[in-house]
Amino acid sequence: MCNAAPCTTSACCTVFGGPGNMPEGPELHLSSVFINEECVGLHFAGAVEKSEVNKNPEVHFSSPDYTICAASRGKEVKLLLTPVSDGDKVTHIIFRFGMSGSFTMVNEDEIPKHAHLRFYTKDAPRKVLCFVDPRRFGSWAVNGSWQAERGPCVIQEYEKFRANVLANLSDKAFEKPICEALLNQKYFNGIGNYLRAEILFRSKTPPFMAARAALEDVKHQTSDLSLSKKLKIKTETPDLLQLCHLVPNEVINLGAYKGYGPQQSDHSVFMKWMQCYYVPGMKTLKDGNGRTMWFQGDPGPLTPRGAKARKPRKSLGTSSKPAKAARGAKKPKSAVSKDVKVKKEEVEEEHLEVKAVKATRVKVKKEANGAEKEQKIKKEKPQRGKKAGQGDENEKVARRSSTRVSVSKTPSEPRKQSPFLRSQCWLKSSHSD
Repeated sequence: MCNAAPCTTSACCTVFGGPGNMPEGPELHLSSVFINEECVGLHFAGAVEKSEVNKNPEVHFSSPDYTICAASRGKEVKLLLTPVSDGDKVTHIIFRFGMSGSFTMVNEDEIPKHAHLRFYTKDAPRKVLCFVDPRRFGSWAVNGSWQAERGPCVIQEYEKFRANVLANLSDKAFEKPICEALLNQKYFNGIGNYLRAEILFRSKTPPFMAARAALEDVKHQTSDLSLSKKLKIKTETPDLLQLCHLVPNEVINLGAYKGYGPQQSDHSVFMKWMQCYYVPGMKTLKDGNGRTMWFQGDPGPLTPRGAKARKPRKSLGTSSKPAKAARGAKKPKSAVSKDVKVKKEEVEEEHLEVKAVKATRVKVKKEANGAEKEQKIKKEKPQRGKKAGQGDENEKVARRSSTRVSVSKTPSEPRKQSPFLRSQCWLKSSHSD
C-alpha cells in the first residue's frame, strides 16, 4: 500500500516542476500524491506501452486487471503495479524526472505528444496515465530500488537526513561552497536550484561560504540543547538544516496554484512565495558547476576566481530610459508575466550542466589551436595569385635590364669571334697557301 499525504492540488492538473524549473523534491512528492488521487478506485488492464523514440527500457508487464499507486523519496518516484489476482507479484518502476518529466491523466483520445510511457484503464471510457517528458532526460528502472547514492529525503525523512549530514561533515563534499554542497543528493536528496537559493537567503548564509564551516555552527548550536528548546528554535529561528525541510514543505502546502503542466499557466502564488530566486534586486553568480546562484549581499570567500556578480535586476517599469526595441520586433505588452521570463532563462541555464561546460571548453581550445595553425601556415606559404605574378615579372624585368647593361659594348671595342669561326678561318688560310 502507498501512504501518501493528502494533496490540495486540483485532481485534473498535471504535476510538473515549478515554472521553468527542473522538478525538485516538492514536485516529485506532489506527483506521487497526484497519481494516488487519480488512480484511487481505478483498475488498469493490458500491457504498458512505451514510445518508440524513447531509449529507456521496455516495461515487460501485462495483466488483465491491476491497480496503480505511487510513493516518493527525494528526487525519485516509485510506481507500484499490483495484479488484482495476485497481490504478492508487485512490479514497481522507479522514475527520475530529469529536466521536464511529469505525470498526467487523460482520455484515450487526448494522449500528449511526448507521453513516453502509458498505462490504460480497464473500463470504458478508457483513461491513460502518462509519463510525459518533452526533453527526454527523464529515466525509469523496472523493479529497481531507490538509488543507493542518494541520502534520506529532506521532506519525509528529516531526522535521518539531519543525522546523515552532521555525521559526515568530514567528507570532502563539505569542503566546497555551501551552495554547491546543497545540490549533492548524497546528503541533500530533494534540494535543487530554486530551493537552495531560498534556503540560503532565509538563513542569511553567504552562498560561497565553506559548507563545513556553515554546518559546524549548526552542529554546535543544537548539540547541548534539550528537546523542548530544539523544537522552540525550529519554529522561531530555524537553522540551515531545518530550512532544508521546512522550505520544501512550504512549496507543497502552497495549494491549488500547482499547475506545473501546460493545462495551467498561473504561477502567481508560487512567484509571490519566492523571496530570492528570480526576484528583482538579487545578484547572480555561476557556481563551480555552471549553475546560476541567486543571492543577496556578500557571496562569500569561496567565490570562483574571476567571477563577477551580475548587477541586481530591477523590476519592470523602474528604468528611467525605456529599452529600444529591435526592428521588426513586436511591442511588449504592458503587463509581462514574470513566469514566462523564468521559463526562458531557466531553460538556458540548465543546459550549462557540468558535461556541457567541459565539452564547450574542449571545443574552444580546439578551435583556438586550429586558428593558430592556420595563421602559421599562411605565414609560411609563398604568395600566389596576381600579386605574386606581378612580383615575379618585376624581378624578371630587373634581371634583363641588369644583363643588358653589363653586356652592352662601346663602339671602339672590336667584335670578338667564337672559337668555331676562328678554326674555320685558319683552315681557309691553310688551303690557300
